[in-house]
Amino acid sequence: AARRIVFTNGCFDLLHVGHVRYLEAARQKGDLLIVAINCDATVRSLKGEGRPILPLEDRLRIVAALSAVDYVVPFDEPTPCELLRELRPAVLAKGGDYTTGQVVGREIVQEYGGEVCVIPAIEGISTTQTVQRMRSETGS
Repeated sequence: AARRIVFTNGCFDLLHVGHVRYLEAARQKGDLLIVAINCDATVRSLKGEGRPILPLEDRLRIVAALSAVDYVVPFDEPTPCELLRELRPAVLAKGGDYTTGQVVGREIVQEYGGEVCVIPAIEGISTTQTVQRMRSETGS
């Protein structure tokens, strides 16, 4: 039988417990979890100068080490749409405070009968907040 592929994407800069719980929840939606990770230039354009904190190679290795994750793939396009067309996952998962209608690539996945699933973020846990807190405490 075909395995049910779950796909998600993000920056995953400074992995925190919110990321881990989210990836575990995404993995439970299927048999295989593929995580596409934004390249450094895309992270910079999304998050601003000074990001990512960790280079792509480190982010790939850290996310790949999680037991919930089966495969990681870097991508440098602004959106994961090309990957979605190629992989045709059964589930497109996104973490955070999105509505299903805001998930990039949802039309592609819904067109062939796939499912789009939003997993709510844990309040008060984000890399951006952590970085801000660290910077204010060190005065840099």
